[in-house]
Amino acid sequence: MGRPVLAIIGRPNVGKSTLVNRLCRSREAIVHDEPGVTRDRTYQDGFWKDREFKVIDTGGLVFNDDSEFLPEIREQANLALAEASVALLIVDGQQGITASDEAIAEWLRIQPCKILLGVNKCESPEQGLAMAAEFWRLGLGEPFPISAIHGAGTGDLLDQVLTLFPPKELEVSEKEPIQIAIIGRPNVGKSSLLNAICGAPRAIVSPTRGTTRDTIDTSLEKEGQLWRLIDTAGIRRRKSVSYGPEFFGINRTFKAIERSDICILVIDALDGVTEQDQRLAGRIEEYGRSCVVVVNKWDAVEKDSHTMTSFEKELRAKLYFLDWATMLFTSALTGQRVGSIFSLATLAVEQHRRRVSTSVVNEVLKEALSWRNPPTTRGGRQGKLYYGTQVATQPPTFSLFVNDPKLFGETYRRYVERQIREGLGFEGTPLKLFWRGKQQRQIEKDLARQKNQSD
Repeated sequence: MGRPVLAIIGRPNVGKSTLVNRLCRSREAIVHDEPGVTRDRTYQDGFWKDREFKVIDTGGLVFNDDSEFLPEIREQANLALAEASVALLIVDGQQGITASDEAIAEWLRIQPCKILLGVNKCESPEQGLAMAAEFWRLGLGEPFPISAIHGAGTGDLLDQVLTLFPPKELEVSEKEPIQIAIIGRPNVGKSSLLNAICGAPRAIVSPTRGTTRDTIDTSLEKEGQLWRLIDTAGIRRRKSVSYGPEFFGINRTFKAIERSDICILVIDALDGVTEQDQRLAGRIEEYGRSCVVVVNKWDAVEKDSHTMTSFEKELRAKLYFLDWATMLFTSALTGQRVGSIFSLATLAVEQHRRRVSTSVVNEVLKEALSWRNPPTTRGGRQGKLYYGTQVATQPPTFSLFVNDPKLFGETYRRYVERQIREGLGFEGTPLKLFWRGKQQRQIEKDLARQKNQSD
């Protein structure tokens, strides 16, 4: 078994997400003063003393009410409990016991995992014990008074959690996963695609815009490789976004792009490429992430034998930021080509991490120069490309040493990048090229000499 799992359960607005951020020492879970902010189950990494574990944040549970999203939230909580070693029920000490708390407690008694009870909003140590005492009536054992905001009592609570986890000896170390961020506009089918990939209802799917508000991490093993899929909130135009859960969700999306190894940019086949899709493509390139463009809802497009070719040509003309990315036409609804995402993602990640020897780089540059010389100015000065070397990966980054970078215009720079791609591959990943002149080389040598002297 891997790391043990702690599921945080409770009715809306009792401070579950605040507690998750406290336990995991992060700000990943969205906290906002309105009920129903958390809908899907979200995962974070926690640790206490000598144990590492996973913490699942769940939506606020409401029974006997089938309003929008509430049945789906209950289903997500059920799935969280199926994974959990320990379930932690959070209640509000200032409000006291409510009918919802009693309903959740009754439901938890029939669950297979072990149960703990945390009484939140007990900021005062003296009053906290008195406030917590009322919750013995729920019949779930000792109530622990805590304050998620200030951290009071959380150490004692975590000590008790560790006693209920399976022995550490049973844990098996996990491989480092490849992180995939699934991004796109609202309602392009990101959550449906995640569910199709996982073969299970991992995220809530609804025609309502903005259903996904937080990033949803899902671990999955495929052909011996561990993957972490990150479903993200749909990104609308900035002027359409008000301050609140959506604003925080979009910030989480940008962070997910930055921490990912590869992005899956989901495009709606019925809408085509919009201005917002172009902005997202630019953001992927800006962060230097590898990418696969997934055109979803392909089953809804009327087509003949030429449709895909002409469609791809039209999409690529608008997604010029990502002319190096592979494009895949899928249907999350029918599962068409969904299985191909992992093979394309694997290839893109390999290229993103790939390093090429200096001799091979210079063979490609020599070939490029033989086909097309660097430009010459009206004054007779010609650019000279001496040699190149790869200096970094993720993304592959090259330094090209020349007599004067100003002599190399954008057209010739694009030509050299194109020749590097044709000669070396790097499909599915952006490239970064730095053009360095004699003066820059001398500065770098002086800095290196100074560093060696100081060492």
